[in-house]
Parts: sequence; C-alpha cells; structure tokens
Amino acid sequence: MTNKIAVIGFGNIAKAIITPLFDKKLLKPEDVYCLVNTKKSLENIKKNYKYDINIFQANSKDSEIIWDCQVKLLSVKPQQLKNIIEVNKNKGNLLVSILAGVSLENLRKRFPNHKCVRSVTNIPITIGKGLTGISWGDEITEDQKTFTIRLFENSSKIYEFPEYLLDIFLALTSSGPAIIALIIEALSDGGLSGGLQKKLSEELVMEMILGTVSLIKDTNLTTAELKNMVTSPGGTTISALRVLENKSLRSALIESVISASNRSKDFS
Repeated sequence: MTNKIAVIGFGNIAKAIITPLFDKKLLKPEDVYCLVNTKKSLENIKKNYKYDINIFQANSKDSEIIWDCQVKLLSVKPQQLKNIIEVNKNKGNLLVSILAGVSLENLRKRFPNHKCVRSVTNIPITIGKGLTGISWGDEITEDQKTFTIRLFENSSKIYEFPEYLLDIFLALTSSGPAIIALIIEALSDGGLSGGLQKKLSEELVMEMILGTVSLIKDTNLTTAELKNMVTSPGGTTISALRVLENKSLRSALIESVISASNRSKDFS
C-alpha cells in the first residue's frame, strides 16, 4: 500500500483499521496524516500512540495538507460531519466513510470532488475480529476497490452490499454487540440470583456462548436443531424457553434490530 492516507478523526475504530497495517508493514506511519478535533486529542495521540504519525488539529493552518492525500478515511461522529469542509484540490481521490447511517448521496454532496465509498464496521474490529460491510459509490475504480478492501481485511471480515442493505447490516453487527452484552449481563444476573458469584456467573455465561456458537459452526447444526437437542419433554430447558416466549423475547429482539436499522436511516 503506497498511497498517502488522511484519517479524519482518529478514534478507536480508525486506530483499529490503521494500526494492523503498520504492524504488518503494509503502510508507513509517515504516509498517514491524521486530523483530530481538539488539542487534547492531538497531545494524547502524540504521547501514547505507538507510531509516529503526522497529526494535526482541525482548522489549523497545516491541516489542509490532508486534502493532498490520495485516500481519506472519514471516521468522525455523524453529527460532526457538518464541520468537515472539503478543500478542492485533486479531483477523483478516494473517500472511505465509516460514519453510521450517512448515505453515499450525502457523502457525494459534501465531497463532490471525491469518489465515495460507504462502509460499516463494528467494535470487535478493535481486536481484529470485526465485520465490515462495504457499498461502492459511482465510478470507483478496481484499484480503489482493492485498496479499500486492503484497508479493512487485516482487522475484519468483509462483505460487499448494495447500499440499501447497509442499515440492516449495521443493526445486526454494530448494534448487536450491545444486545449480546445485555443478554450476557441478564443471564449472569440469573446465575447470581441462584447463588453464584457474579464474576463466576459471567464467566460461565460467556464460555457457554462461545461453546454454543462453536458447536453450531463446526457441526453445521441449525439453531432449531440445537434447541431440540437440549430440550426434553417437561425438562428444565423447555421451562426456560416457555418463560422467554411468554415474555416475547423473540419479538423484542427482532424489533430491536428493526429499530436500530430505522434509526440508521434517520442519519442518511
């Protein structure tokens, strides 16, 4: 990877994308130009980030150099997008956005001199186990597609989608970790109610989930088949499932995903 990259907003997700490229020597720190919003963020990154990158505070005189880069990774919060003003220098450069819910149409309006890509990724990317969905804008070249994929492939599994599917992808994969965390918390509270120590209860729940997921993936079981394997007539599992069905857990989870997807559309 030889193109110079501007990273507009250098938070945890942006670091998770860029750092593995440094680690594997696919990208040189001197080829990356980062823009951050505050002096505090700038000083913190200079002091604590393990690589010596070029970094500038937004609206500083030197910050305009980022617009000379062939590739921009846009990773600010959606509500901060209005503060990013394109400087018209080189037409046709690549802009890759990871902003939740911000459509390609809106990106093209704000960055008319760029070819835009919309991507969605999730928090496990910070440990190299992310899921990233990509939707290509108009006139993206094959070289630009290849470069974009290489940005993400060292920290996540990549899926290519038409743009209308990115909102539901976001709901499942980006909002999903919070839903899973809530489920872990609730199940471990059930263990706590039964007399287990909280820490042990959480550990048991997480190991159970990891084992269950591995069993489904490794044996190609359907979820229905697994459920039937552990559910016996009049037993403990059907008693538990009955409570969940009576409380409409299945419907609540479905509606939570749809709600997150609809909220994503609000930003576009």
